[in-house]
Amino acid sequence: MLEILENLILLGRKRKEDPVKGSYTNKLLENKIFAKEKIVEEINELIEAIEKDDNKIHEAADVFYHLIMYLEANNVKIEEVMSELDNRKK
Repeated sequence: MLEILENLILLGRKRKEDPVKGSYTNKLLENKIFAKEKIVEEINELIEAIEKDDNKIHEAADVFYHLIMYLEANNVKIEEVMSELDNRKK
């Protein structure tokens, strides 16, 4: 299951190194303002979906995708985020 997230992270990194013309992923990676707007939009859509108990899984998947691309666009490595989470264990 976590392999899917890992593949998404690797996709973002690969597209940063070797952009694909017309790729939505590359648009997110190259335009930080657009990426920020999309993550805010997707989080709001997830909140609305949860409140309406409708389309929650689809919206959650959108949040994961856009968050990963936003982090990659801003050079925030998921490994560092995971390390931070691990350090918070009590």
